[in-house]
Order: sequence, then structure tokens, then C-alpha cells
Amino acid sequence: AKIIHEELATALGPNTPSYQTVARWAKRFREGSEDVNDDFRSGRPVSVLTDENIELVRQVINNDPYSIYDDIIAETSLCRGTIEQIIHNYLKMKKVTSRWIPRQLNDEQKQERVRLCRENLAKFRDGFWRLCNIITDDETWIYHRQIHHKSTNKTWIGEGASPRTIVRRSKFEPKNLFSMFFKSNGPVLIHAVDNNETIDHDYYIENCLKPVVKEIWKQRKSNGTKDIKLLHDNSSPHRHPHVINYLTEEGINIMPHPPYSPDLAPCDYWLNDYIKQNLTDQPDKKSLARAISKLIKNIPEEEFKKTFDKLLERLELCINNHGDYFEHLIK
Repeated sequence: AKIIHEELATALGPNTPSYQTVARWAKRFREGSEDVNDDFRSGRPVSVLTDENIELVRQVINNDPYSIYDDIIAETSLCRGTIEQIIHNYLKMKKVTSRWIPRQLNDEQKQERVRLCRENLAKFRDGFWRLCNIITDDETWIYHRQIHHKSTNKTWIGEGASPRTIVRRSKFEPKNLFSMFFKSNGPVLIHAVDNNETIDHDYYIENCLKPVVKEIWKQRKSNGTKDIKLLHDNSSPHRHPHVINYLTEEGINIMPHPPYSPDLAPCDYWLNDYIKQNLTDQPDKKSLARAISKLIKNIPEEEFKKTFDKLLERLELCINNHGDYFEHLIK
């Protein structure tokens, strides 16, 4: 074996098998074996990737979708590597963060969402309604101090340095209520609600709807409110008979909006978040109102148009998802 190993070393250099391997080969050859394959060994372990173990892991996860690896190991007595193979390669699962939804919709509410989405979508597709004639609005509270999302607060720090701190916002910090109206070509009205005021139907008519109607006539001198549709949610001031009567008198129709549907309201699925992500800290209500007005007016017209185009996509997604919330399906 020593001579064979030396000759192999001369021929193969660094790729030479170890002396122990060469000695084992020589011994097998002397014993009459000329087969280069390994002998069958009865003690070789059987595979643990069986149908029974796959189903066992599936049952543990079905019983508790929040299970961690330690839980599954305790329930199945399988090793972590086997469990990982089963989960990823056989069950085709991955762990994701749970979705937050506005409300747990019942079957009746889902059916109502589907019904209204179908009716609204049909009117757009048949040409009875046009996106350029839709005005949408909503009310939202905006704080003077912005903390943004956690992902936007990440900063680079040096080795051994402490991360920056951000003081958690108190619900008692200064904030103001804004009512904002916009259409596919830009803003129509940005109204800062007076301090200590609440938006009831009278306030909504006098301080919001009347200025909006005035602005519509300013922008559309020849057509005025003809074919204009107002899309807003189902809050009490919006549904009040006086509000409905005023809009009817002004020739403005209300676009039906299903209850508990912020995913179908452009203010909720776009503008409110856009403002809060891009707004800087402001010392008082007056400067806050100026900053919001400037921010919205500087948004390119194309962004407003894209937001209304997405409304049609969202109507269709709601129908296809049988009335349930669908934002996890948006790519």
C-alpha cells in the first residue's frame, strides 16, 4: 500500500487519495474484491421524509399557525433540519406576518361590497361614469409632530454607537382635523377644521361642500357640477338627509360606497398615508395647514390620475376576492 500511495502521489500530486484510503483499497483487492462500489450495509438509516411525518408536521401547523420550530420539534420528535425540509420542500409553506384588517366582515357585508363594486364598475365600463368626474373626500387627523413608519426611521451608526431614539407619540399631542377633496387632476379643497369643532352635517355643508361646489364652477365654467359624482364614506355627516338634499340640489350624485371599505377609498389607500410619510414637523395649526396644502399641491397630476385608475383595479379585486379585504393580493 505504501508503494502504491507513493506512485499515486507522483502521478496525481495534491489530488492523491489519503494513505488510509489506498491501504483500504489494497486490502479489499487482496481479499478478492474487484468491485469499486460500496457494499450494502443493513444498518444504513431509513429516510425520515415519510408521508406520515409530512402529515404530522402539517397537522401541528394547522392546529397552531403561530407554531415556532421548537413547538414542532416537541410535537413530532423530528430534528429541525427535517422539519425545515418538510415545510419548505413538501408543504411549500413560508412564515409571514399576519395582516391587519379594518374589520372582520360578515357574509352580508361581503356580499354588499361585491354588489356595489359590480354596479360601480359596470357604470365606468359602460361609459355612464368617467373617472375625471369623480371627486373624493375624507377627514383625517394629522399630528404636528411626525414619527413616520419604523422602516423609515432606520439610520446608519458606527460600531459600538447607540441608535438614535424617537419619543413615542402621546395621544394628547397637538393634532388637527383636515377635510380634503381631490379629483383625478389634483386637489379641490383642503380644509383645516376649526379647533374645538366637530364635523356635523351643518359644518360639512357650510365649510366643505359649499366651497367645493364653488371651486367646481371655477374649474368648469361651462359644465359646472354636471356629471360630477362625490365618493365619500358612510360617516354620519355624509349620510345626513340635509347633506344628500344639498348635493341633489347642486346636481351632484353620490357614488355608492360600501361600509367598512377604506380599501376602496382613495383618501384612505393613498393620500392620507402619502401626507403622513412626507410631512415634516410643524409648530402650530397654521403652519401645519400651510405645509399640507403645499405638499398636496406639489403632487404631480399623474399621481392623482394613477390613484383613480387604481380605484377600478380595486373594485375588480374586491369582486374577485368575494367581498373580502384584498390588499394582500396587490402586487
